[in-house]
Amino acid sequence: MNVLLGAKSLRIRHYLHMNDAQLLQFSRHIMLSDFDIAGQESLLRAKVLLIGAGGLGSPIALYLGAAGVGELTIVDDDLVDSSNLQRQIAHGHADIGSNKASSAAQSVAALNPSAVCHAINRRLDADALETQIASTDLVIDATDNAETRFLLNRICWQQRTALVSGAAVRWEGHISVFDANQPDSPCYQCLYPNTELDDQLNCAESGVISPLVGVIGSMQALEAIKCLTGTGEALVGTVLFFDAKFAEWRRIGLTKNPSCPICANPPATT
Repeated sequence: MNVLLGAKSLRIRHYLHMNDAQLLQFSRHIMLSDFDIAGQESLLRAKVLLIGAGGLGSPIALYLGAAGVGELTIVDDDLVDSSNLQRQIAHGHADIGSNKASSAAQSVAALNPSAVCHAINRRLDADALETQIASTDLVIDATDNAETRFLLNRICWQQRTALVSGAAVRWEGHISVFDANQPDSPCYQCLYPNTELDDQLNCAESGVISPLVGVIGSMQALEAIKCLTGTGEALVGTVLFFDAKFAEWRRIGLTKNPSCPICANPPATT
């Protein structure tokens, strides 16, 4: 057992019932005074739904799996292509032709054999998404499809499930968190009110510098961990923009649109 855990080890074993290998893997989390046992325990209990296992979804899946998220469900109906390998780090050359959700789940298992990771290799319609989201604690949008983004936003708002959203294309990316449980939180449609617009720029049509998706995806994983553990301050009501060419971050406040059809009125409570 890692001696750096010191006197905490017995308390950790009492609360988390982890074996020595798990204690070692999560020891750097547990040593954080503002994360500690309670934070890791929250992660081990958490259920996360990740939509997309491409450029953004790859680092998200790997970091959340390695961090000890209790149950991770990855959804993607696409197959790994050689052009993906420039940036989609959950997949390798041997995975070409394989489903991305399955490939990412295998990569998570290689990092953390104790991880519970489910792969869904088909696109989910609204009913299927509602069912999946109803049994999850947090949803992460790692897609590049506008229709899916708006659909996830609507369902998450209706079900009061926090949504971590990110996007990356060319040299620019952004991250935000939308949470109906916070009264002042806007939703994704407050950021992009016109749902009739065509899909936003995507990597396949516009290109992307490979480390950018790692930066944005890693930030999405970080925001997910913060939301799940109640640590720090999540990016609710804030959009964080990153310009990779100039290594510049910008924080812009986002307020609720009083005429937004999704979030202007509080979601129904059960």
